Parts: sequence; C-alpha cells; structure tokens
Amino acid sequence: MRPRSRSFSEMSISLSAAPSPAEREALRTPRSPPAGYASPPLVGALIESLSFRSCGFGRAASSAFEKEDLRLRATLPQRLRDAVHAALKARDPSAGAFALAEAPGVGGAAANPWFALAPEDAPENPLVAFVNPRSGGRLGPVLKTRLQELIGEDQVFDITIVKPSEFVEYALGCLEQLADSGDHSARSVRDNLRVMGASFPFSWKAAAKRSLYKAILGPVSSLDSWHVVVSMPEEKEEEQELNLPHSLRHLGECTFYDDGTAEGELPETILCFDGVFYNYFSIGMDAQVAYGFHQLRDEKPFLASGPLSNKLIYAGYTCKQGWFFTQCISDPELRGLTNIIRLSVKKMDSSEWEHIPVPSSVRAIVALNLHNYASGRNPWGTLKPEYLEKKGFVEAQSDDGLLEIFGLKQGWHASLVMVELISAKHIAQAAAIRLEIKGGQWRDAYMQMDGEPWKQPLNAEYSTFVDIKRVPYRSLIINGADR
Repeated sequence: MRPRSRSFSEMSISLSAAPSPAEREALRTPRSPPAGYASPPLVGALIESLSFRSCGFGRAASSAFEKEDLRLRATLPQRLRDAVHAALKARDPSAGAFALAEAPGVGGAAANPWFALAPEDAPENPLVAFVNPRSGGRLGPVLKTRLQELIGEDQVFDITIVKPSEFVEYALGCLEQLADSGDHSARSVRDNLRVMGASFPFSWKAAAKRSLYKAILGPVSSLDSWHVVVSMPEEKEEEQELNLPHSLRHLGECTFYDDGTAEGELPETILCFDGVFYNYFSIGMDAQVAYGFHQLRDEKPFLASGPLSNKLIYAGYTCKQGWFFTQCISDPELRGLTNIIRLSVKKMDSSEWEHIPVPSSVRAIVALNLHNYASGRNPWGTLKPEYLEKKGFVEAQSDDGLLEIFGLKQGWHASLVMVELISAKHIAQAAAIRLEIKGGQWRDAYMQMDGEPWKQPLNAEYSTFVDIKRVPYRSLIINGADR
C-alpha cells in the first residue's frame, strides 16, 4: 500500500532544522488559543462527536466521516471511470483513450514531471468490487446498492454482466494503454488497484464498510493462480445443455495434444473451454452436492437466505445424493471415481507425467491451492515433518507452485474432515495435473472451481480431459486482518 501523501506544511516541518532548547521549552508549555479563534471543522466535528456520543450523534458523525474517507481513498477520478466503462461496453481497451486528453500533467509544454511521482487525481487505495446477485438468497442487488453508496456507483460490478476476466482484459487493458501514453494517474491506479469479491456474512449490512476497509488496507501476500482447460468430444446436444459458470469461457474447437498419457479414444473434433482458479478445483460428490444446492438456489432463492440455512440445505443434499450410503447403492454414478478417472501429475521440476492411482474409496478429488476450503477449513491438514518426508511432500504454501491433491470418501469421512478431526486422504502434490475422464456407464461428471459448479456431460466412447497448470505470474491476495 502506498503511504499517504503529506501536505506541503508537513513536509516543510520535517525538513526544517532542529529546534533550539528555548523553542523546545516553548513547545512543552501548553498555550490557550487566541481570542476569536475557531476550531477547524474536523476538530469541531470530533469534539461534537465526543460530546454527543451517548445520544447517538457521535456514531452518526463517525459513520459519515468513514464513508467520506472511503470515497477519498478508493474512488477513481471520473475520467478514468468513464474510460473503464467505455472499454467494457465496447469490449475494446482503446475505447477509453479519450481520458488521456484530460489527464493532468500530460501533453506539450504543460507536461509536468512531478506528476509521475505524485499523480494529482489518483486515489490512494483504488478499489472495485464484484457482486454475485445469486448469492445469499438473491440479495446481491441490495448489497450492490450498499457498496455503491460507499465507494461509488461506477466501481461496483454485477458478475453476471461483467465477468472478472472481461474486467482484466478490457478495463485493466484500458488503464495499461493510458499509462503507456503518459497518464501517470492511470498507471498509479493500475499498479495499486485492488479487487474485492463481495460475500454475505450474517450481519453483512454492518460488515460492508468494515470489509471495504480490510480490502484497501489489508496486507497482501503472493498467491499462485491455475489455468484449467477442459477438452471434450463435440456433441451438439450436449454442447447446448452445457451451462458453464462465470469463471469459464468457451474456446470453440481446439487441438488436444496427447503426449502419451491418454488411455482412451480421442475424437476427431474437440471442443474446449478454460478458466482460472485461485482456491480449488474439485470433481465428484462434493461438486454434485454443490450443483444441487445452486440449482435449488436459482429455483427457490428464499430457501437459501443465509449461512445457517445454506448449511442445512447442503446437509440435506449430501444425504439425498447418497454420500452417506454409497456402499448400499448399486448406481455406478455413486461409486468411487477410480472407475472413470485416470490421474496423471507432473512433480516439481519435472517434465514427465506420472500416473497416480486413485484410491477406490474416494468419491471426490480436490486440487487445493489456498488452504481455505468449505468456509475456511484446511482438509490437507498441518502435517508433521516425518510424514512429509515419508510421503515425499513439502510443506504446503499458497505460492509454492504446487497443488495439494486429496480425496474425500463417504459422507462420514468428509464430515470428520470438515470439523478438522482428521485429515483428508492425501493423494499427491503436483505442479501440473491431467485428468482423463472415461464415460462408460457415467452420463455426467460434476465439477466445481472456486465454488462454482457445473455438470460436465460424458461420452461413452471418447474421453474428456481436464488439464491444470500454473499461470506463469503470481497474483496477490489481501489478508483479512481486522482494521
């Protein structure tokens, strides 16, 4: 985070010579204000806040001050907001080039090199927020309105209208082009911009302001991001039925490169879609339960109105899908993933694929990057050095270039893992992953990426492939420390 810029008077004090002993003594002596002196507005507001706190006026004054402080810290200048929205609407980063004409310190003899060090109209902590309107009993529009009141209407986006990937491609691309043309404010915003994904805690209305402060003031740390490509046989009917989440995009026809890992038949025409995840990718029973919950939330949003009701619905779907009674069910779709999945990985500093057997008891496979799964759990666990050495693992970090692959068995096992009484079934650590999914009797496979599930149709004759590899550059994550 950039330090706050100081006023000219503050700078002159810090650069002045050390005071003499007489001056230091004078500074220690309290002085009364001269007659007719009026307190500055901020001091007066603070005194008033302290005087009337018991009547509730103090809290209102404090709230108004924090709201104004948030806007000063986070709001982009109007010309850059207009440029970003123009680039998004036109789906062209160059559509916002008009903002350069209004940039301070740019152009001809009026160009001022000092603007490169201290851009005049750049906010200290630029921030944008994304809201999923389907979350929290479809209270997204209400939360969006609340966030717009705090940081401005143009900096809060509906994820169903503007995808994060589109924001990166067009909005950040626009800022990058402006920066390359000499707009130092655009460069400052591009370098310091933070992106927030809004969620729904119990008291989300009161927590919105606190969450924004955490987003703009919290420390940052490095985080790996992972690119996923799904290659599937072309089938027109299935293509129409495939409803991808916001984090994935269609690529159309593509070429699949088989470097010796494929076991099943490869079709002549392959359709691909891809995306990026930061937290986890999973396939199996947990994704199937999440998919059922999301379907119910879309059909009957009033049922999924908060964290407690969500957990109850999840528990009901877990029982309904047979996770607790898998051993008693003959349906092949409820048996272990070893029937349909061939797992291959590349270890760190290795270019060779290695086949990893999938335990027959595993009903869900998760590739975890950030150890924050299922509302903050760490299924991988904190492993002892002796166990790490025995398994050939290293201590898990969010920026180590490795994914932790683990399995969940029946519901009883998953329940104990979620309350962290036991660890999940450790399978491997990998720098790259390839899943070959053979249909056979399975009509569908359920997958999810960072909590967004989808139903992946399978082909009885040809295999479907999921390739995961690390994005070359690291991302940054905001640590949610209390303000």
